[in-house]
Amino acid sequence: MKPAIQAARKIIEIDEDKCNGCGLCIPNCREGALRIVDGKAKLVSDRYCDGLGACLGVCPQGAIRMVERPAEAFDEKAAAGQKEMQPSGDGAAAGRCPSTGGCPSARALGLTRRLQEKRACAGAGKKTENAVSEMMNWPVQLALVPVDAPYLQDADVLLAADCVGFSYPDLHQGLLSGKVLLVACPKLDRADLYADKLARMFRQNRIRSLTIARMEVPCCGGLNMIVEEALARAGQQIPVETVIVTIEGTVKN
Repeated sequence: MKPAIQAARKIIEIDEDKCNGCGLCIPNCREGALRIVDGKAKLVSDRYCDGLGACLGVCPQGAIRMVERPAEAFDEKAAAGQKEMQPSGDGAAAGRCPSTGGCPSARALGLTRRLQEKRACAGAGKKTENAVSEMMNWPVQLALVPVDAPYLQDADVLLAADCVGFSYPDLHQGLLSGKVLLVACPKLDRADLYADKLARMFRQNRIRSLTIARMEVPCCGGLNMIVEEALARAGQQIPVETVIVTIEGTVKN
C-alpha cells in the first residue's frame, strides 16, 4: 500500500545537474537519508529526511537546497533503522567501497600498519627519500571522517587548523606522532556543523585526549570555541591542550 502523502513541509532537494557525487553530504546526514546512486547524491526516502538541513552548507557545488512541498512525514524510527543499515566505518576500513559513500575521499582507513613499516625501515637504517609521515588515518578532513570510524576508539586526537600543516614544518614529528588527525577551518567552514559532529564523536567513542593546533590569528581561536561547544553538547570531559603556531612557523610559548 502506497504511503499517504502528508501536508507540505520543509525537505531537501538535490540539483543533479550541479551534484558531482563527492559524498560530502553523506556523513552530515545523521538520519542516513542520503545515498550516492550512479554518481549522484539521492534522497533515499522523504520519510528519512527531518527537514532540518544538516547537509546544507557542506556541498561545494551548492547542489542541495531546502524546499517546501507535499511529502511523507518524517519517521524518526524508520530513519534510525535506515542509518543502522548503512555500512559503518569498519566496513570502509576493510577496503570495501560503501554503497552509500561513493567517493573514496570519505572511505575510513587506518594507516597504522603502514606507519609501523616505515618506522621499521628507518630504524633498520634503510635509505628513505622522504621524511616519514605520521598520519594514522584517512580521511583527515573533519567533514569527511565518519563519526564511527574505528580509529577514533581510545584515540589521542589532533584537531588542526588547515593552515597549521603548511606553516609548522615539524607537524608530523612534533605534533602528530601517535595521534589521529582531524583537520578543519573555523573561519571558512560551518562551525555549528562541526560542533554537532564532534559532539557525536565524543559521545560514541572513547577519546583519551584532544590537542588543538591552531594559528595565532584571532579567527583561528574559533576551533577552541567549537570544541567547548561540542564537549558541552556531548556532556563529556576530555583533556584538551592547545598549541598555537605563529605565522613564521614556530610554536608560540
